[in-house]
Parts: sequence; C-alpha cells; structure tokens
Amino acid sequence: MSRRVPAALTAALLGHALPAATWLSPVRRLTPRIAGRGGPRHVALTLDDGPDPSSTPLFLDELARLDCRATFFVLGAMLRRTPSLGRRIIAEGHEIAVHGWHHDNTLTTRPGRVTGEIRDTVHLVQDVCGVTPSWYRPPYGALSTEALVAARRNDLRPVLWTAWGKDWTSSATPSSVLETLAPGLRGGATLLLHDSDVTSAPGAWKSTLGALPEVVRRCRAAGLAVGPLRDHGVHP
Repeated sequence: MSRRVPAALTAALLGHALPAATWLSPVRRLTPRIAGRGGPRHVALTLDDGPDPSSTPLFLDELARLDCRATFFVLGAMLRRTPSLGRRIIAEGHEIAVHGWHHDNTLTTRPGRVTGEIRDTVHLVQDVCGVTPSWYRPPYGALSTEALVAARRNDLRPVLWTAWGKDWTSSATPSSVLETLAPGLRGGATLLLHDSDVTSAPGAWKSTLGALPEVVRRCRAAGLAVGPLRDHGVHP
C-alpha cells in the first residue's frame, strides 16, 4: 500500500527511472499491467499489511458472509507471528501475495536487503501455507529497480492498484472509504484496502471493515464480479 510519502520523496522520485516511480499516478496510467488493470467485468479486492490476529479474522468472517474472495498482501514478519491465519486465508479460498518482510520503502533500504526479504517472504508463504505466491506489491507502492529484479527472480508479478480507500488515517470512516473509492469502482479496477493497522492509525481497519459490504454490493449491483487477482485477467 502507499501512504505517508513525504513531498520531498515525491519530487526525488520524479528523477528516477521508471521502476522507481511506478507508484505515481501518471506513471501508473501508462503502465496498466502494473497498476492492476484487469478484465472489464471484474474488480480485484486486495488487502494489505496482515495477517493481523486483531483484525484479519474479522475480515475473513465478513468475506465469508459476503461469499467473496480477496488477495491478501502479507508481510513476512506478520505471517511468521501468526502462521495459522495464513493457513486460514488459503483454506477459505483466498489468495496470498507478497508485500515484503517489513513495511520498508524499497527506495531507501540498503542494497541487498530487499532481495533477501522478498525471497524470505516467498519461502515463508510456501512453508506455512503450502502455496507459491504470484504477486508482489511494494510497501508505499515504491517499486525500486532492486525490488523489480527480485520479484522477477522469485516469479512474482508486481502489481499496485487503480483505486484506494485512504483507510489508514485516524479520520477515516466507512463513509469516507466508500466516497474515496467510488470514482474507481469500475470494471478492471484493483482496489487497495487494509486488513491491519500495523502501519496505520490505531483502529483504522474498522473503517475498512465497515465499508466492505457496501463496496461489494455496489460492484455487484453494477454487474461486476469481485474477487482475487488470480481471477482478474491482468495480462502478463
């Protein structure tokens, strides 16, 4: 996910090569594959920063009630703490993807660390959940050259988002999440939301959970299927 990016970093990224600036909106418009633009009748629901024992089980319960599946971008450090939640995510038909080991900006992390942490997270997902992840989303959406190379070496496809709910702030509410997402609730969208507040304002996940039923309802009312990235039709 992407948030709390200082203005100075925004300016600095504008001078980097394409892989270092893919989180920027103009660049994402020019790279629809990395943005997660999918099939015209499908919306990809993605959740970042878990699995969190305080909140992820409630999201899984609500998704089960809605009969909806999602892609969970997990942090290795969080999955190591609660491996049973990773197994539950898979057992209930959802998809697990890689968000990194810690929530570090790949543009400011010392060389070599990102490579090792992406590899370690992939191996942990394999060992704990019995599946091989297919997707990688860098923290803050800052896809450095090293992260891009490491993702490819681990057979991961980088993907960002086309719409977010700005659900990480202390002022977020279910209504504000819906209002922010609304312009992007269309076919082919990849939605960025969060099932944990580990890098957000305390309790921010409650706004996301409160908005989730209406997000799914609005998509379905428009004739759009809602599901994980594996069903989204993102071209290789």
